[in-house]
Amino acid sequence: MPKLTENQAKLFTDKNFGVVATLRYDGGPQTSVVWLDWDGENVVFNTTRPRAKGRNLDRDPRVSVTVFDMENPYRYVEVEGRAELDDAGANEHIHKLSHKYNGTDYPDPTGRVIVRVRPERVHASGVE
Repeated sequence: MPKLTENQAKLFTDKNFGVVATLRYDGGPQTSVVWLDWDGENVVFNTTRPRAKGRNLDRDPRVSVTVFDMENPYRYVEVEGRAELDDAGANEHIHKLSHKYNGTDYPDPTGRVIVRVRPERVHASGVE
């Protein structure tokens, strides 16, 4: 399996936004802007199961996550893989992400799920 370089992983740990692409029931793409994290092996984001991306990933775990450097959007990393959804610790995780992006606790952390994506394919531009 491909691994991210230190510089590529840093884009996920820094305060950069990403886009998650999942597959709808009809096979069409569904995208969402998300807060991102990196746990040393997986791209990590947080959602709820009733949201479109949560429903899509419950049905079909194939996913693409692209993070853009906020200071230079021509620098980006795209990770494709299969999502694993985990309820354990998800409410705490959304607070961690909210502190990273907003500096405060998340207003309503109930019903959250952590999504971990192990890289199966990595494409990067401007980031080695």
